[in-house]
Amino acid sequence: MQSATGNVITVINYIEEHLNETLDLDRIANAVHYSKYHLHRMFVHEIGITIHDYVQRRKLTEAAKLLIFSDQPIMEIALLAGYESQQAFTAIFKEMYKKTPNRYRKDEEFYPLQLRYVLNNSPMKFEKAAFWQKQIVFATLDDIPDWMSLLPLVIDGFPYLDERQYVTKLQESIDHKRALILKDADTAVGAMAFHEKTGGIDFLGVHPQYRKQGIAKAFIRRALEECRDIDKDVSITTFREGDKADTGYRDTLKKLGFTEADLLVEFGYPTQRLILKKENLEETG
Repeated sequence: MQSATGNVITVINYIEEHLNETLDLDRIANAVHYSKYHLHRMFVHEIGITIHDYVQRRKLTEAAKLLIFSDQPIMEIALLAGYESQQAFTAIFKEMYKKTPNRYRKDEEFYPLQLRYVLNNSPMKFEKAAFWQKQIVFATLDDIPDWMSLLPLVIDGFPYLDERQYVTKLQESIDHKRALILKDADTAVGAMAFHEKTGGIDFLGVHPQYRKQGIAKAFIRRALEECRDIDKDVSITTFREGDKADTGYRDTLKKLGFTEADLLVEFGYPTQRLILKKENLEETG
């Protein structure tokens, strides 16, 4: 009998093979011979978002790619994405990308909203941050391929992330002992880049299968061990409140004790800086 993870992998494979077709829960459930109710629960439990949201985000990413790398009319792209009118497509695209399809095409800068999830078929399950914290180590240059394999799975948390520029910054972080990584066998399940002097967290990503296991908290604690002498608040930027593109990053950070600070615009995208105040560091760490 196939595991829950195996069933979700089957669903993802089916979605990817039929991405240019009309996809809904009924069709997918029938195709994989599973009840809608159990399939919905299983998918959300494994990766944290609904099948509907995953399909929508994947279709919009492929639409964004066509806007930049093809000359297809926007109406044709809207139909491929599953929208019967250009107006409906424009409304949801702007909610997610913060630009109209026409503006996005003119700017000629593609970035994905959601890439395909590649899951670990046999993930370890330890739900205590203390367990994972002991496994977190400084990343080395040899870890870059595994780190970059994690990146497509967490790209939904980083609007406008440029992969080529990212590798250069990652190498610098590794050289200066500012990059931490956590692995489950050969799978990178979490990664963090931070600055021990400014208290800034530049990157914090957790594999979708592992997000309910206290790994984000483990990384915060581990980073605080390296920033014991810091005299500033720890900070990170994320989505603004109510952003439809957010799959739960903001809520996770708020639960860890981060509070709202400055509203920012980064690379044309509206974000917000969150801070973990110095007086709360001891409690969190």
